[in-house]
Amino acid sequence: MEFVMMDKKPHIKPYLYGMLAGFGAIALSIIFFFLIYRFDGFGSAISTLTGILMPFIYGAVIAYLLKPVCNSIEGFLRRFIPEKMNGLINALSVALTILFGLLLVYALVMMIVPQLITSVTTLYYTAQANITKFMNWANHLEFIEKNEQITELLNSAYAALNTNLDTWNTWLKNTLLPSMQNIVSGAAIGVLNVVTVAKNLIIGIIVAVYMLASRKRFVQQGKLVLHSIVRPRWAQLITEEVKYADKMFGGFINGKIMDSAIIGVLCYIGCLIFKFPSALLVSVIIGVTNVIPFFGPFIGAIPATLLILIQSPIKALWFVLFVLVLQQLDGNIIGPKILGNTTGLSSFWVLFAILLFGGLWGFVGMIVGVPLFAVIYDVIKKLVIHGLQRNQELTLLNSYHDQFGDPTDDAAAQPAAPQPAENQ
Repeated sequence: MEFVMMDKKPHIKPYLYGMLAGFGAIALSIIFFFLIYRFDGFGSAISTLTGILMPFIYGAVIAYLLKPVCNSIEGFLRRFIPEKMNGLINALSVALTILFGLLLVYALVMMIVPQLITSVTTLYYTAQANITKFMNWANHLEFIEKNEQITELLNSAYAALNTNLDTWNTWLKNTLLPSMQNIVSGAAIGVLNVVTVAKNLIIGIIVAVYMLASRKRFVQQGKLVLHSIVRPRWAQLITEEVKYADKMFGGFINGKIMDSAIIGVLCYIGCLIFKFPSALLVSVIIGVTNVIPFFGPFIGAIPATLLILIQSPIKALWFVLFVLVLQQLDGNIIGPKILGNTTGLSSFWVLFAILLFGGLWGFVGMIVGVPLFAVIYDVIKKLVIHGLQRNQELTLLNSYHDQFGDPTDDAAAQPAAPQPAENQ
């Protein structure tokens, strides 16, 4: 007679995993509810933490923007300095990079700021005369003379503006002087804010020096932490995605800055050739706003055209045509040469990213939104391809390429190499 030995202890692993999964779901639900219910407090805590870490944020941004320069200088120095003096190479490359950044900022400030102040001051003192000239020109236009509503609107706006300018001295005596205490308090707060920004910027430069000097060490430390947390397969996938994100952000932001600088210089040269008023001020506006993808040319063209319109309405029309030609040159020749197809996003997703992240983070969001969404898009694309491979539905992807011809996904459409059994 055979006896079958029965396991008196039930297998508790499935129950244990179920309990842990239930506990994790409840904990995440509580955390999610707490974040929603206490969103104001959570937001203020994030703002406080961001304010404390602002020097490190400045330093990280400075170091990231200067990283390509540092790598280029280091590669150049390695041709002449022996490999055994690696510490000297690193120190010299970081020092020369910071010196390059400071000299570049100093040159821009010394070239632009004095002329910019002169342009703004001249525009301020000649504003009333220029507005009068513009009103005389507008009132003699045939289509405005025949339209009484437009004429009344212009005249009322002109009268209100003249009234404000004529009562400037009265406002100084009756409003400004009694409010000097509040103005001094506000000025003190403004000075304090300027000092805080300057302090954060100085500390940020010091942080940038340390980050540039230790950039390779930080990369290796990140790899150690990553491989200690996840399996090799996932560590490899995460590393590849981080490299893609670095390529996307670095290529897009640095390329966009270079592209905008070129557009600003070309705009200034064109303004000098065609004798547009406030040439430097207009060129700075066009160059700075060109950093914003898609909307940048329109955002910069509106105030620049208004500045010229006040001083010379006819030249404002020619300036609009000049800006249109300049933006076509940028969009079809200069931009593709510098940026190429960096993001691989369609115009729809570029517009979506700008509106979404611009609404969340303002001006900064409009700049970083496109490369950030490109990284998110790439992650979702790889997850979709992985799901199609798992379900053996890659024919759908091939038919999608045949129908819509999306060249940016061709590399991703290739089946992934099989992973070792221990890494899966």
